[in-house]
Amino acid sequence: MHPHPPDLAALDIIAPVVIAVAFVFLGSLLKEPTRQRFMAIFVAGAGAAYLNGGLGHWEFAFTTIATYVAYRGLDSYRFIALAWVLHVAWDVMHHLFGRPIVFFVATSSAGCAIMDSIIAVWFFFGAPRVYDLLRPGVAVSEGTPTKS
Repeated sequence: MHPHPPDLAALDIIAPVVIAVAFVFLGSLLKEPTRQRFMAIFVAGAGAAYLNGGLGHWEFAFTTIATYVAYRGLDSYRFIALAWVLHVAWDVMHHLFGRPIVFFVATSSAGCAIMDSIIAVWFFFGAPRVYDLLRPGVAVSEGTPTKS
């Protein structure tokens, strides 16, 4: 356990933002329904990163809850978003009280909280194809582009 959380440098904030944006862009390449199914499975698997992270039996409780929420994400992007929000909360707990998620990067848990927050926002908006959002004249409704 940390006596106090490690201080964050600029790179500790910038890198997770860049990684999250890359994740969203790459995720946007997947077509529906593959995108939703893959992302539900991905967020469930990401929950295992916390096991043995220094928070004892709470790690197993978190993983169980996160896996159930991710499973519900097979039918709803809102549940995938909620799973990422749960990850954010657990990232913060690790930053404050546990071991870093990436053992050799003291600020990795805080970085994951930043990254997971951005990813969660994308899912709360229905994980639209970013490429369609950037094209003029294309409206996006629930992840499906339509000509306007």
